[in-house]
Amino acid sequence: MPKFSDRVERISISGIREVFEAAGEDAINLGLGQPDFPTPDHAREAAVEAIRAGETDAYTGNKGILPLREAIAAKHERDQGIDIDPDDVIATAGGSEALHIALEAHADPGDEVIIPDPGFVSYDALTKLTGAEPVPVPLRDDLTLDPADVEEAITDDTAAFVVNSPGNPTGAVSPPEDIREFARIAREHDILCVSDEVYEYTVFDGEHRSPAEFDDGGNTVIVNSSSKLYSMTGWRLGWVTGTSERVERMLRVHQYVQACASAPAQYAAEAALTGDQSIVAEMTESFERRRDLLVSGLEAVGIHVPTPRGAFYAMPEVPEGFVDECIDRGVVIVPGEAFGEAGEGYARISYATDEEELREAIAIMQDAYEAVTAQA
Repeated sequence: MPKFSDRVERISISGIREVFEAAGEDAINLGLGQPDFPTPDHAREAAVEAIRAGETDAYTGNKGILPLREAIAAKHERDQGIDIDPDDVIATAGGSEALHIALEAHADPGDEVIIPDPGFVSYDALTKLTGAEPVPVPLRDDLTLDPADVEEAITDDTAAFVVNSPGNPTGAVSPPEDIREFARIAREHDILCVSDEVYEYTVFDGEHRSPAEFDDGGNTVIVNSSSKLYSMTGWRLGWVTGTSERVERMLRVHQYVQACASAPAQYAAEAALTGDQSIVAEMTESFERRRDLLVSGLEAVGIHVPTPRGAFYAMPEVPEGFVDECIDRGVVIVPGEAFGEAGEGYARISYATDEEELREAIAIMQDAYEAVTAQA
């Protein structure tokens, strides 16, 4: 019998992917968090031009090309007022790798990492791959993470905690006072705050704020990505930034697991960041319309939905059997327990699909709801 790593044996295939792979070809897929907008033309053209010019025939530097890192630093200065040195930015293979190297560089076996519950599936798995122990903290009724609960969960073994606003799978947006508190907690307890900000542009109500805005101790690492910001999921281009010391340690991991991010994707992301930003507003306006359509449709059926304030997910409370009934009827949604124990009794629904298909899905979900409630 082959022997496998204990750390790998502690994790399993993502519940999101399991549902996605099992779906039929004709199913309406509300399971994946993938914008249905095309990547901006100027970003695609930048990649093509780079390929034709031979700019992609060799490795880039480990951190990525300087123009991209300058564009990322400028973006944070423009949007958040955060002064970042381009040398303190690493271009990564999507936000997933950014999360991986952030946790790998800061957590040891026996350490603890506090994560939201329900929370993005990678937080639990990537923590376990470091050998550390995830410590889930249940969310409030409004599906935001309570800073007081995070602080209460801190022990002598705590290495880091994860903040995600706007949130996946919840669509919740933390208020500025909570974000400020997260920065204080990281500073006073001298632990790392990993701020996952990949949905920062998709905010309908409230505002996106980063703990880094309030962090004068260098205890925040920002994880971000072009995937959701510019509908570039397939390009696999993200980034991570922090203090020089933290970046140097993350770079040690990155150089061995990845060497460098895809060169064509780096040129595309630079163009997306520095070019016409109108797609951002267009996407956000469209997602807000879809949110309203989904929430009103489900509420009319009798399904309670905490109104998402950002991202493009809703997390309604659903009756037992509802998720399976939806999938059997051709609408793919993800059971809440895929995102943590506290997600039981909920489902994540992505509304990153066109309105006509969304209306069809709502009608099918109504039939599914009536079927499972009639059996109860």
